[in-house]
Amino acid sequence: MPSTPVRTGIVGLGNIGHHHVERLVEQNATLVGGMDVSAEARQQFARRYDVDVYEDHHALYDDVDAVIITTPNRFHEEYAIDAFERNIHVLLEKPLAHTVESAERIAATAADSDGVCMVGFNNRFLNAVKLITDRIERGELGDITHIEANYVRRRGVPGRGSWFTRREISGGGALIDLGVHAIDLSLYLLGYPDAEEVSGITRSEFGSREDYTYLEMWGEDAGPEAFDVDDSASAFIRCAGDRTVSLEVAWATNRPPTHEFVVRGTEAAATFDLLSGDLSIHSASADGTDHLADTTIETRENDTHADEQAAFFDAIAEGGDAGSSVAEALTVQRIVDGIYRSSETGRAVTLDGAGKH
Repeated sequence: MPSTPVRTGIVGLGNIGHHHVERLVEQNATLVGGMDVSAEARQQFARRYDVDVYEDHHALYDDVDAVIITTPNRFHEEYAIDAFERNIHVLLEKPLAHTVESAERIAATAADSDGVCMVGFNNRFLNAVKLITDRIERGELGDITHIEANYVRRRGVPGRGSWFTRREISGGGALIDLGVHAIDLSLYLLGYPDAEEVSGITRSEFGSREDYTYLEMWGEDAGPEAFDVDDSASAFIRCAGDRTVSLEVAWATNRPPTHEFVVRGTEAAATFDLLSGDLSIHSASADGTDHLADTTIETRENDTHADEQAAFFDAIAEGGDAGSSVAEALTVQRIVDGIYRSSETGRAVTLDGAGKH
């Protein structure tokens, strides 16, 4: 933890902004205030946390050492680049941006900044993931060759008309919302190899329908005309060294939900649930007699956003890597862009340079 408090501000005072503030009280950081273009959001934030609020982010940046940016995707670039140019430390919620071009501009500016930058892939901090990475590093799973990544909701379409369902602001639907988590975590467990080729299909099977039951929609519903993004995606990612990822993500499906990841290695495999943290190790042995072994491991529940913040502030104190580099987030963005292009063209897409950093 930093030896002196880090003056921290929040840019974007919606639900995820409040979520971060509630965890900041556990860190050795000083909440200076929050910025939002909405007067109502500013008023609610000021009443709840008794801190200053700002209509203009430049004024907030005058008063802080670090910012947590939680705005809709389209606005990441402006707020992040202005912070980097002032050498302010940035924790930027995923994805890096709403388009690959915007993400590339963010990455280029971050590379020239003295500020620490972390992208909010909080699932890396799940205790089950920590255990798996430890076993991978010790060689217990052998060479990791394939990840099955599932992030599938049964009925989870956001309110139609919110920024999540408007491509010009979000950059996409379920793939860019949930898929970036699944892609990052898969590549993280593979050791972030260069991504070489993607093939995928994105679908809009539920959000564009009027005659459907949205049992778990949150927010107001403006109808199908306010939905122009994907609500599910299936993809295959081929990486250097013949390492691969199969991806299933969805906001809505006619199947039981699943958040299961399967990590396949040459000596053993692991399965874990992204939400519950349930973890099992699968292996085979000839010790005693030939047998298969499935070991269930109970992990303690942890707050991944709190652990993510702790890593961010530790990196500020130590002047090091925050553990989720902009270059890796850019690789994820290029893969997402490749999947969308593959879906549009009906062909596999080669990813020149994705992951080469």
